[in-house]
Order: sequence, then structure tokens, then C-alpha cells
Amino acid sequence: MSLKQTLQNYFETAFRAALGLRDIRVAGQVVFGIIVVLVSWSGVKAIDTNYQLQQQITTLQQQNDLQQLENSNLGLQNDYYNSDQYLELSARQNFGLGLPGEKELIVPKNVALAYTVPISSSDGTSAKPAVEAPAYQKNIQAWVNFFLHRQN
Repeated sequence: MSLKQTLQNYFETAFRAALGLRDIRVAGQVVFGIIVVLVSWSGVKAIDTNYQLQQQITTLQQQNDLQQLENSNLGLQNDYYNSDQYLELSARQNFGLGLPGEKELIVPKNVALAYTVPISSSDGTSAKPAVEAPAYQKNIQAWVNFFLHRQN
């Protein structure tokens, strides 16, 4: 086959393809396909937008519920602060007042501590107030206990 024959076959094939695109049925199918893709894309975007809005609504409802619980707690605290029981306790603690007929005894600290018994642990030794270890030491000790299968 010669070069002229090959080029002629190529152009005839391209011409037939071009005629196929000019056909109204093919053009209609292409336009219909484009419309289907655009409508589908619009539907997907609408679904995504609705999902995001629903998440925002849920978050706001949770915040609203939490705020209502905090408000009810504050209301209960206000009721307690307005009660006679709180007023009596506050008067006793802050002002050293008591009910009519009660007597308040003020004992010096050294006299009060002279009659106390030191706290002892279960093994009979007197317990000293424990010094709180830093958090990093507690963490390291917890890991050592874990790896050595020690129980607290």
C-alpha cells in the first residue's frame, strides 16, 4: 500500500467520524449525557451540603443541652444558697455565730493537739503525711510496676 493510499484511508475515516458528530442523534446523546452528569453533580453537592448542615445542627443542639444543664445546676446552687441551712452554716463558719442557747468554745491549737493520738498504719508504725510525688515519677513507677507485674 502506498503512502497516498494510506493517507486517503485515514482522511476518509476521519471524515466519517466527523459526519457521525454532525448527526443530530449523536449530538443529542452527547448533550443528554452532559445534562445527566451536571444533574448528578448537583444532587451530590446538595446531599453533601445537607449532611454538613445536619452535623452543625447536632453540634448546636448538644451545646444547647449542655448549657441548659449548667443553668439548672446554677439554679439548684442558688436555691441552696438561699436556704436557711446554708445561712446557718455560713454564720457559724464565717462569723462564729450559733443558735440561741449554744456556747462556742475556743480552744488553742497547741492544747487541742496535745490530746490527739497519732494516726498509725496497719503495721503499727505511725504514719507520716505522704509527700506527693511529681506526676512524672508516678508515671515511671506505674510503668515499672506494670512491667514487673506488681500490684498496688
